[in-house]
Amino acid sequence: MKNIAVIGAGIMGHGAAQLFALAGKHVKIQARRESSLEKARQLISNSLEIMVEKRILEEKAVGQTLDRITFTTDLLEAIEGADFILESIPEVLDQKLATYRIMEEAVSSSVIISSNTSTFPLEELTQGASHPERFIITHFFNPPQLVPIVEIVQFEKTEEHIVNKTYDLMKEIGKSPVVLKKEITGFIVNRIQVAMLREAFHLMEAGVATAEDIDIAMKGSLGFKWAFCGPMESQDLAGLETTKAMVGNIMKDLSNSREVSTLLTDMVENKQHGIRTNQGFYKYDDFGEQAIQTRDDHFLELLKLQLNKSKTTSAQK
Repeated sequence: MKNIAVIGAGIMGHGAAQLFALAGKHVKIQARRESSLEKARQLISNSLEIMVEKRILEEKAVGQTLDRITFTTDLLEAIEGADFILESIPEVLDQKLATYRIMEEAVSSSVIISSNTSTFPLEELTQGASHPERFIITHFFNPPQLVPIVEIVQFEKTEEHIVNKTYDLMKEIGKSPVVLKKEITGFIVNRIQVAMLREAFHLMEAGVATAEDIDIAMKGSLGFKWAFCGPMESQDLAGLETTKAMVGNIMKDLSNSREVSTLLTDMVENKQHGIRTNQGFYKYDDFGEQAIQTRDDHFLELLKLQLNKSKTTSAQK
């Protein structure tokens, strides 16, 4: 698959477009407003330049990558000739369905249509679809040009060759794809994340620890280990008899709430929305600009380390 259409130029869309173009694909990225496209163009350029500074890319790759990206406000122009379409528009079901109807009338039945949704199941996304068998979910994580994982989600109508082609494409652009054997709310990562957040909110509400203490604890323990050794492998290395005892001792005292945390609900109602309002679990004075830059710098250093590790492993084989 050489020609990619990315529909939506927001945080996820422009990052995915950058990924595809870096991998040598010809990319058309579409948004409804020129201002959105201009912002996407600038963000992609900045991201590529930072990757050069971090010695992940060579300088010549910046121009080559940008030359492979076409920016357009015309949906039909964006999907013309596409082999793979990634939809990354806002999580509004009616808007997605209307976009799919236009797509299906304009492209052949062999074109894969993928959504970056983390909210809607494929059963809802394909209602009224002429070819539901070619729909799939590729769930990237923010920022998609840096975070390696992509969750590939299928449902009972998705054809096996669609899953295989999508998996191969994700590998080709340098991602670490995982394929869910069946569709489930929240997929893998967000289900585990929400379970952890439920307990973190409980610890704060119970006065056990502050948000800062929880962040320090997690970054210096699980966050440190899980970058290269996931939770299942970590338990193997620790010994499963130890894991069984730990789980047995702690499980009964964990929060089992089925409701959104009162702490989180109150914060949102009080306009403490995080970087968007300069107040969340922490205070900001620049709408998170410095925090995002610091985060991405750290992600780039980790990505560089992982890339070097992969090269060393390949050379040893």
